[in-house]
Amino acid sequence: MAGMLDLENELKVANEFWDFLGGVGTYLQLLDIFERVGIELRHEIDDYFSKYNRQ
Repeated sequence: MAGMLDLENELKVANEFWDFLGGVGTYLQLLDIFERVGIELRHEIDDYFSKYNRQ
C-alpha cells in the first residue's frame, strides 16, 4: 500500500517551501532579512524576553 503523502512532490519545508513560493533564492533572502532585523532590534528583543528569564 502506497503512503498517503508523496513527500518528494507534496511536502515542502524550509528552503524548498520558500523558494517554491517566492522563487529561487527566497529562503536565503529571508534568512538575511531576519538576521539584519535581529541585529538591529537585539536590545528590544532581549528586553522583551528578559521578563521571562527571571527566576
